[in-house]
Amino acid sequence: MMNNFADFLDKKLSTPMAKLAEQRHLRAVRDGIIATLPLIIVGSLFIIIGIPPLPQDWAITQFLKANNGVIMLPYRMTMYIMTLYATWGIGYSLAKSYKLDGVTGGVLSAIAFLLTIVPVSVEGMGWMMPMANLGGGGMFVGILVSIFAVEVLRFTTVKNFRIRMPEQVPPSVARSFEALTPTAIVVFIIGSITYYARFDWHAFIGKLIQPLLSATDTLPSVWILVILVTFFWSFGIHGVSIVGSIARPLWLQLIDQNTAAAASGVAGNQLPAIAAEPFFQWFIWIGGSGCTIGLVIALAIFAKSTYGKQLGRTALVPGIFNINEPIIFGAPIVLNPTLIIPFIITPLVTATLSWFAMSLGLVSRVVVTAPWTLPGPIGAFVATGGDWRASVLNIICIVISVIIYYPFVKIFDKKLSLEEQGEQA
Repeated sequence: MMNNFADFLDKKLSTPMAKLAEQRHLRAVRDGIIATLPLIIVGSLFIIIGIPPLPQDWAITQFLKANNGVIMLPYRMTMYIMTLYATWGIGYSLAKSYKLDGVTGGVLSAIAFLLTIVPVSVEGMGWMMPMANLGGGGMFVGILVSIFAVEVLRFTTVKNFRIRMPEQVPPSVARSFEALTPTAIVVFIIGSITYYARFDWHAFIGKLIQPLLSATDTLPSVWILVILVTFFWSFGIHGVSIVGSIARPLWLQLIDQNTAAAASGVAGNQLPAIAAEPFFQWFIWIGGSGCTIGLVIALAIFAKSTYGKQLGRTALVPGIFNINEPIIFGAPIVLNPTLIIPFIITPLVTATLSWFAMSLGLVSRVVVTAPWTLPGPIGAFVATGGDWRASVLNIICIVISVIIYYPFVKIFDKKLSLEEQGEQA
């Protein structure tokens, strides 16, 4: 029965969704955004340094606050303008998928994005770039024009509508001349729309996605994403990879709102968004998708069967660092009707608890994209800008996960014990 259901889901839902996640444009978007994660992680840490979670009367706190502007510059040159870097990555990845020159695709995408931004004339200072549009708020504009720029490059290449240089010319020089035609087309079209037709790309796209962005930052939306991720994992498909490909641009805009607010001095429990990606990482996916840290702890402590106890002990260290493939495929959770139930229920419970803790102002909201391999309490502390209450909430979620998984572990372990006794007999 379970196998027939799994086959049905694989043919009708899982396989099509997996193919969608690997569609070349979506894959390019995912690659481009993921390429910016080191900048986002490192850059966001400077928010903690510039706004330290220390007593206000300490000398070090006063010194850091007095020099906040300079201290925060690395953040403003990295995470604050993340879309500029993401467009280059998107263009590079998409061009390579067409077997075109990746560097040319990256450069064209970056210039196409910059051409959507209108510099502001400041008397006595010349022209100034409005930096805010270079950040997460401009991500969807960056995605659209990056795809357009690479498609122009592909069109001119396929139609041979480009300047061809003699074979004696060095390849790097030849590529530069071959890029002249697509560059001229991209600059003329995007530049004309922005500067001569006076079309505000960012305001227009912002109005279109605002309802979607608002819907993403709600508890029902969090529930839906949790169910989707755990559902796909239950059948052996990397749920975060599929769901994240679609949700990550929205998550980035939410975390960008929080970092911008924090940089302007807004308190951690008053930041605008809750459901940015670090919220999932440190309060829902503790130990990995399904909040499986509770499962490995329960197995390591309570399992009586040889396999169950050994599996729990083996998967415990990876689980502490949020790597849960050993437990997902070792138990396995995949196609396991006993463990799938708590695998879905547990993150729904921790998500609900954490949502209300933050919405009521009891815990600061996420502001930093901390490295995902940090142990849960540490990652939660860093992600919320140094709020010790976030670590407490993370620990509470871990305890809850152990409690929820425990009865199912007993059923699973009993089955393993019977199988081992049968083999020994």
